[in-house]
Amino acid sequence: MDSLIPFTTSGSLVDCVDKKMLVLLRDGRKLIGVLRSYDQFANLVLSGSYERVHHPPSFTFADIPRGVFLVRGENVVLMGEIDLDVEDEPPIPLIPAPIPQVLAMQKKDQEIKTRVDELKTKVLHSRGFSTDNAEGDAY
Repeated sequence: MDSLIPFTTSGSLVDCVDKKMLVLLRDGRKLIGVLRSYDQFANLVLSGSYERVHHPPSFTFADIPRGVFLVRGENVVLMGEIDLDVEDEPPIPLIPAPIPQVLAMQKKDQEIKTRVDELKTKVLHSRGFSTDNAEGDAY
């Protein structure tokens, strides 16, 4: 029987070697770099990599250089090849900004989110709901 079966193991990454890839990690970070190597556990080695950080409300972004980056396979959520022909033209108008500025805006947003979550937890607890949840419960 000569039917085509999708190759769903780490061996399917062979076509991605030496190509520029976007890797989305479980913690939400986005890495961009050239895939140089991988193993049977889908651990990845990216070279010339950088972490792209966004601040969606202001449409700003910054690229933090990371160099050679080893990513443990279990932390990869999504990976895709970057089309070099359209790479320089983002789909929405993003504005490059200094790294400290974008990180400061992200930190401020995270502090606000933390305060809102604490308030929600207090309200839910006062109404009889359990508040025994942890950060990893979202998965």
